[in-house]
Amino acid sequence: MIRIESGPSLARLDSCAPGACLHTRRGFMAGLAATGLGAPALAQDAKAAPPRRIDVHHHCYPTRWFAAKRAQVLASSDNSPKIMTEWTPARAIEQMDRNGIATGIACVSNPGVWFGDPGEARDLQRSCNEYMAGMARDNPGRFGVFAALALPDIEGSLLELEYAYDTLKVDGVHLFTSYGDRWTGDPAFDPVFAELNRRKAIVFVHPTLANCCGGLSNGLPQSILEYPFDEARSIASLVINGVVSKYREIRFIFTHAGGPTPVLAARMEQMMRHPEVAARVPEGPIAALKTLYFDVANSTTNPSAMAAIMAMSPAANLMFGSDYPYIPMEKTIGGLDGMALSSSLLGGINRDNALRLFPRFA
Repeated sequence: MIRIESGPSLARLDSCAPGACLHTRRGFMAGLAATGLGAPALAQDAKAAPPRRIDVHHHCYPTRWFAAKRAQVLASSDNSPKIMTEWTPARAIEQMDRNGIATGIACVSNPGVWFGDPGEARDLQRSCNEYMAGMARDNPGRFGVFAALALPDIEGSLLELEYAYDTLKVDGVHLFTSYGDRWTGDPAFDPVFAELNRRKAIVFVHPTLANCCGGLSNGLPQSILEYPFDEARSIASLVINGVVSKYREIRFIFTHAGGPTPVLAARMEQMMRHPEVAARVPEGPIAALKTLYFDVANSTTNPSAMAAIMAMSPAANLMFGSDYPYIPMEKTIGGLDGMALSSSLLGGINRDNALRLFPRFA
């Protein structure tokens, strides 16, 4: 069966009797019990009280930004345009109420605020951040704010960080996995991460499509393959380039359980044979990965994906995310509820783990 340990090693396959191995449903579910998965009786206890979920992956469409970049925003998704054009804060709250979500921490949707012009980017990020701060002010406790940043504009990002934290009192910042041909761990972005570290910032990182990979989808929507792999590339760049190790006060949150990262974690560890990597990541890539936070939006809510992320990440680092409005809130909630998770694990994902990062929503 599969044994998932809490130490630095990843999940390993032990020998098992015929018919009791991982490829059988019974063997697989039995193996998950080691981490709190597969406990139906306890899962019923978790449903006894209102879940009061905190959603750390909650998109919004600020008015000026959407009007200015409507074509690009609509083109960035394979969903119906109505999902985006009919969004309002009131409709978001209505869906939150139906699904037991107390708070959604808002972030601007793809493609963000960077389109190559620093002047335009500074105007867009400011208007987006003021809009989201207004949402939070007008609906106390219902919305938080991940401030938009145009990361390639270093000076503009630093100026906006000051305004976002000191004036708007945001909860964190929102970055993308890549910007053109640069992933988030590129050394060019170091001044921004130094300031984020000084502020002990929470940094929510959302996937996008890098310039290199737009023609690799083989007819599939970009969100199916390229977004998750861009997430893995971003995480690898942050870990291997030493950003995670150097700036230990930053709390990074990644979406969709990091995409394929849990499966590739051991391969990242092989980079320690290179002296320059070992110097940048003295604790090793796997230990660095264990400091990251992940939401479980959409694709994680099945036993195999949950087993993979829990083999790499502490359970206390997993949080609820809906990916609203692109994904119906019911999809992630139903997937979580259908896995018979223990009450402590489900309660941590739904609310308690996020509260440790965002205590003001208690």
